[in-house]
Amino acid sequence: MAALSSSSPSAAVRSWRTAFLTLRDETLTSPRLATGGGATSTSSSSIPQLLQHLIFSNSHSFISAAPELPPHEVTSDLLFLLELVATRCHVEQDMTATFSYTSHLIRDVWRRVSFEINSSSWTLILDSFAKMLDYLFNKLTPIATADSSANAATISPVMDCLELIRCLISIQVNKFSPAENAQLVKFLLRVIVGSHATLISSSYSITNQIRSAEMGKRGPKYSSLWEFQTVAFAMLADTVSRAGSSIPADVWKSIIEVFRKVMDFLASKSLPVENNIMSRFYSSLLHCLHLVLMDPKCSLADHVAGFVAALKMFFTYGVSSRMQFRYPDAGHQEKKLHITSESSLEEPKRVDCSPYKPPHLRRKDTLNMKQKKSWNPQSSSDCESSTVEFTSSDSDYSDSDGLVQDSETVRNSKVRVAAIVCIQDLCQADSKSFTTQWTLLLPSSDVLKPRKFEANLMTCLLYDPYLKVRITSASALAVILDGPSSIFLQVAEYKGSSKFGSFTALSSSLGQILMQLHTGILYLIQRETHSRLLASLFKILMLLLSSTPYSRMPGELLPTVIVCLQTRISEGFSSKSDQSGLLVAAISCLTAALSTSPSLQVREMLLKEISAGLLETDENSGVLFTLVQYSKELTSPNICFETLQALKAVAHNYPNIMFACWEQVSTIVYNLLAVATPEVPARPWKGHSGDTAGYIGEKLITAAVKVLDDSLRALSGFKGTEDLLDDKVTPFTYDCIRMKKVSSAPSYELDSMEIMNSEDKACQSGIEQWCEAIEKHMPLILWHPSPMVRGASVTCFAGITSSVFFSLVKEKQDFIFSTLINASVCDEVTSVRSAACRAIGVISSFPQVSQSAEILDKFIRAVEINTRDSLVSVRITASWALANICDSIGHCDADFPSQDLCADSPSITILTECALRLTKDGDKIKSNAVRALGNLARFVNYTCLSGACDKPVDQAGLSVKTRNNEVFTSRNDMKGIHGSASNSFHPPSMRISSWLERMVQAFISCVTTGNVKMVVDYGGRNLCSLGTSREGYINSSAMRGVWFWHLRAPSVFSILLLLLRDSSNFKIRIQAAAALAVPASIHDYGKSFPDVIQGLEHIIENLDSDQISAPSGFKYRIVLEKQLTSTMLHVLALASSTDHEPLKDFLVKKASFLEEWLKMLCSSLGETNTHSDFENKSLGAQKIEMISEAIRSLIEIYKGRKHDSLVQKLEKLDNSIQ
Repeated sequence: MAALSSSSPSAAVRSWRTAFLTLRDETLTSPRLATGGGATSTSSSSIPQLLQHLIFSNSHSFISAAPELPPHEVTSDLLFLLELVATRCHVEQDMTATFSYTSHLIRDVWRRVSFEINSSSWTLILDSFAKMLDYLFNKLTPIATADSSANAATISPVMDCLELIRCLISIQVNKFSPAENAQLVKFLLRVIVGSHATLISSSYSITNQIRSAEMGKRGPKYSSLWEFQTVAFAMLADTVSRAGSSIPADVWKSIIEVFRKVMDFLASKSLPVENNIMSRFYSSLLHCLHLVLMDPKCSLADHVAGFVAALKMFFTYGVSSRMQFRYPDAGHQEKKLHITSESSLEEPKRVDCSPYKPPHLRRKDTLNMKQKKSWNPQSSSDCESSTVEFTSSDSDYSDSDGLVQDSETVRNSKVRVAAIVCIQDLCQADSKSFTTQWTLLLPSSDVLKPRKFEANLMTCLLYDPYLKVRITSASALAVILDGPSSIFLQVAEYKGSSKFGSFTALSSSLGQILMQLHTGILYLIQRETHSRLLASLFKILMLLLSSTPYSRMPGELLPTVIVCLQTRISEGFSSKSDQSGLLVAAISCLTAALSTSPSLQVREMLLKEISAGLLETDENSGVLFTLVQYSKELTSPNICFETLQALKAVAHNYPNIMFACWEQVSTIVYNLLAVATPEVPARPWKGHSGDTAGYIGEKLITAAVKVLDDSLRALSGFKGTEDLLDDKVTPFTYDCIRMKKVSSAPSYELDSMEIMNSEDKACQSGIEQWCEAIEKHMPLILWHPSPMVRGASVTCFAGITSSVFFSLVKEKQDFIFSTLINASVCDEVTSVRSAACRAIGVISSFPQVSQSAEILDKFIRAVEINTRDSLVSVRITASWALANICDSIGHCDADFPSQDLCADSPSITILTECALRLTKDGDKIKSNAVRALGNLARFVNYTCLSGACDKPVDQAGLSVKTRNNEVFTSRNDMKGIHGSASNSFHPPSMRISSWLERMVQAFISCVTTGNVKMVVDYGGRNLCSLGTSREGYINSSAMRGVWFWHLRAPSVFSILLLLLRDSSNFKIRIQAAAALAVPASIHDYGKSFPDVIQGLEHIIENLDSDQISAPSGFKYRIVLEKQLTSTMLHVLALASSTDHEPLKDFLVKKASFLEEWLKMLCSSLGETNTHSDFENKSLGAQKIEMISEAIRSLIEIYKGRKHDSLVQKLEKLDNSIQ
């Protein structure tokens, strides 16, 4: 061997080649050697002995000769050696040393030669090492109780094999194909499972390791297998982070299953082991799990509970044995939530007697060993290292932690951080399954009394000594409360803190959790000083405010939140750099608290503040005072903007408060607008400081205008509600009337009684404020250079009420009219025109406006122009205004029934043509168009021509009069713009017939392509009225219209019956049933009457068999049943007039069902509701009349059919309800 070492390089090369050629010859020509059978007849040496003689004894010379050989030759020879050694894994000989020598030789050669590895060779390498590691794992198990020297001799080759794979990966990392990455993952999973099985079968339990660590020893003899798994999981993490997107789904599922097996094993042990080796293993394991859970490619529903149970054990890892807390004294703990009381809880203090050292000295003290790499998902550990070391950055040793931290403390804290991050990943990956684990991870009682074995995310946030753990806990809580959980929490209900029995309802559990979260978060907000953590706390509180149903929580909870925030805002924040950002976050939370459902307790708190005069004094002790003060902070636009948002929330949710706040609001808005006058061009602000002139941007000005808008709406009594059922209300559906709440309207629920008792005062106040706004504020914003500001200013007019508007002097009314018309037609910005159309839609619904042909003429012109705009948003608001105008015209006709609206008038022509054109637009526009057509069809006499109508017609075609019987005429400019609409080449009668046909066709088309509910509601109900003849207009034109209706009516009724029977949407079915009740006579139903009555009977008879898929279906099912009852009674009352014999036969056939159904209705007449006695009597009388008419109609039919027994039964039933 000495001679070989001193020989020339060429001799070493020859020795390499001779040795490997001899090895090939010996193994290939000796089958027993090749298969591991032992010595041949020519040689008594086994494979290990042969390798020792030919290869390992000359390893030093071979290593030096390798660079002189071609790389492909070196690669081929070493792969042959590796494959040969791997094939010996099944023999009884001890191959441990051979594996170690082989690994060392390949590793040393790899350092000097670049291997040429292709796909097939990579497969061979992984397969060979897998066999070798399986052999070594199996060899470890039988010697579990043997001496440690034998065990160490087996552990060392295990680590050598894995380190060699790690080195080979480093040279191929950028060359792997997706298939090779999948092979690598399968290999790592195989060796992890093998080593895990060895650890489980070991006679050394995890408690032995704890005892060994406490005695200051290295640990049990199998601790190196934990180090092996540490490296294996680190390699798996590198592979997943690098090539996770290319890993197949089946391999990904295997990864999840392996992690579940390992985590279940850890969860089966009482506590995780706290020593250096195990903390490194936990960190590597949890970091890899984090990467896997970030983008899972398979369902985690079956694994969430298991992962959560294991991860929760690490919440206090390294804390209980090394850190001491002084928890809040139980004597200071309050039973209820009184966060602002003076007897507040003491903050946990950390015990440390060491002298103070600055962070850079602490780092030098703890990192005096070799430099280690920090934990980074993208970094790979040194392939020479046998363990994975994780260290911290300077921030881990910051003063804010208040401890002299050593490397072990940092590692333990990183385990806690990693576990919480995995909890966050689980929530993001499968939020639905994760909600079942809330009771394990969130507190349900005594959040400020932590117990050692009841750790949860809030205890980590409150009491963990490590800042990053607290920040990570806050982040995890924010993720849990975000997303679908906000809907999930709506069922929460707080029922007190008393002990529950063996079963606690979900709503009660969620209520307890929300209460404890509020308690803990508010506690920290009052005391925390770290800016980053404070920002996270405000984010959590914001999510709590948006998710908590405060109406089912303790009444004092929301006021407590508001007072806590106001106190913290007033106190300010110690961090100068983040003070502005934290103030913005705190005020945003205050805005969210004021924006939640109005609270009676909050209202009383604000009224008490006003009555005490705190708003006018300089005492910094009230919510309103704080908002007024910070809204004047023009040097801090972000703070000013958020404060204006809070004031807007007060005006919206607590409108009665604005009577006392108007002076301050008006002053704030005016001062802000005066600074940003058009003479000083405004520009978007980005947090400027210093002089306020010239930088007040459009966003801030717009916020101020919106505060003005909401304040005026509150003072005017704007409610924005409408009766959804309108004139479809019958005695049976009266109880189902529900009011539609418009989001832009203030909330008057708490003030309803006061508003009713002081409407005159509110109206008078609204007039004064509107006059002030028009004179003082509007000139500064209506012609502002910013479109956003102009749009917000025009929107203000959409909140004015009819009573206030017509109490203004004529000059101000004309100012509003001209402003809206000019903005809708002349403004170049679409958003401003859209806002103007919305305001036109509101004002056109005022009764007095609809009586002015001149104003309606201008409104129609402006709206029609905007219905042709290229932007959908403009066409939506324009179509909405168009439908409102049509509805207003109809109500005007209802107020003056003797003045029928003629279809050939220019204005009706424009409205009809415009609405028909819009039925071919998008869904929302189509819905408004159908609503417009429905209103026109209901109120305009499409069977009448102006020549046949003996009444005065103005130039706009609207023969409506004012209260003084003065006829208004419109301007002639309408003819210039829309002359084509009125000067058609076709005769009026032909054009009207065309309209009727197009209306029905539009209805049929929209049912299949648009908003079915809206189409059926307005189109079906109102188009059915087309067939209803109007008294006094039976002429040739009328006959043509009626003829066309009867020609197309079967199609309309067939669609309505189909929707009523088959639609899965109960609202659509309700509207279809209401539409079927519109025709007033059999003549109006035409040939469809038998189909209608038979279809209704079939639906009512089979109503109980309907499947209800959603919980809301139960509520609408009741409404549908009542509407069907009303419609069926209506058509039965008309049935006696029919001469359709098959229909009479059908009614005789269904006599038994109809009798029972009528008996059921009669028996329900005695039921009372929440209405007054007068209303109950009136409704009862109307119900009796409808039932009696239906019974008498059936009696007449049965008499004609000679069914005397049926006649007697029905007569007796009719007499019983009289």
